[in-house]
Amino acid sequence: MLKVKLDGKCALVTGGASGIGLACVTMLAESGAAVAVNHLPQDEAGIARIAKLRDRGLNVIAAPGNVAIPGEAEHMVETAITALGGLDYLVNNAGTPGTANPIPPDNLDALTEGLWDIILNTNLIGPFRCARAAAPALRQRCGAIVNLASIAGLGRQGSSSAYSASKAGVVSLTRSLARGLAPEVRVNAVAPGQTRTPWTEGWPEERKAWARSIAALNRISEPEEIAEAVLFLCAGAAAMTGQVLVVDSGMTL
Repeated sequence: MLKVKLDGKCALVTGGASGIGLACVTMLAESGAAVAVNHLPQDEAGIARIAKLRDRGLNVIAAPGNVAIPGEAEHMVETAITALGGLDYLVNNAGTPGTANPIPPDNLDALTEGLWDIILNTNLIGPFRCARAAAPALRQRCGAIVNLASIAGLGRQGSSSAYSASKAGVVSLTRSLARGLAPEVRVNAVAPGQTRTPWTEGWPEERKAWARSIAALNRISEPEEIAEAVLFLCAGAAAMTGQVLVVDSGMTL
C-alpha cells in the first residue's frame, strides 16, 4: 500500500460508506487524515461501517446527505468542513449506475428520463455541487479534488449510454475545474475499469469471467487499488492537474 503521512489533513469522501469510497476513506484515515464520510441519510449499513472505523481508532465522522439533491449536497459539504475545521481533500466518489443490469447501447427505450435524471444528478452535477461548495475551504489550504470517472467515460462501454455520458462529463468537468480553481487547487480524476464493488459482486459469473478475460492482468481491480491512485493524487502529484489516471488492470490496452 502507498505510504504517506497525512497528520493534520482533512478530507471529505462522498459515497464513502462502501466500495471504492470506503477504501478511500480507510486509506486516508490510516494515513492520519481526519475524514468526513458522506453517505445517504437512510444508509444504516454505512453508519455501521463508520462506527467500525471509529472503533479501530480512526478519525472519521459521518456526513449524511444526498449529492443528487441541490441544496442538500452543499449543506452536507459545509457542515462537514465546519466539523473538520477545514478541508484539504475532496474525493467526489458518489455515483450510481442507475440500473441493476447493464443496458445495451441499442436499447434506447430503456434510457428513460428518470434514469437520465438520477445518473446525471448523482454522477455529474453532484460532483460540481460539492466542488463549488468546497472551493473556498480548499483554496485556503491549497488542497486537491479527485473525481471518480470511469473507463466508460473514455470510450469503453459502461452500464448504459447514460452512465458513459455522465462519466465523460466528469472527465470534462475535471479539466474545467482544474482551470477554474488553479493555481490554489489541483483537480484530477481516476478512471477505474471493472472493480470489485457491491454492484459488480452481484454479477453472474460469466460476466465476471468476461471482464477478467479482456484485462491484460487477467483480473478485475480491487477497491484498494483505486484508492491508492486517489491517495497519490491527493497527497502527491504536486505538478498534476486536469489529468485522468486510468486504473483498469489493463482493460483498455
